[in-house]
Amino acid sequence: MLTAVVEGNVVTTIKHRSLRGWRLLIVQPTGSDGGPDGDPLLAIDGLGAGHGSRVVISNDGRGTREMVGDNNSPVRWAVIGIVDES
Repeated sequence: MLTAVVEGNVVTTIKHRSLRGWRLLIVQPTGSDGGPDGDPLLAIDGLGAGHGSRVVISNDGRGTREMVGDNNSPVRWAVIGIVDES
């Protein structure tokens, strides 16, 4: 699990059948200092995170494939929590 900041969303005209109905987000992993740590990633989101939200992401591909209900899905990263700022 990593913390990340939502940088934007992805709009597609064609996507894998297992990703239909899921929002795709571009997320930037952050380090302990809150700054960028590595390259941006593509993650599915079922929680409704918005641009600039701090989120918790997981790279448990098996768990994420279970979320979408397809063992052959190419999905790897998923938003599993939204960090409460208050």
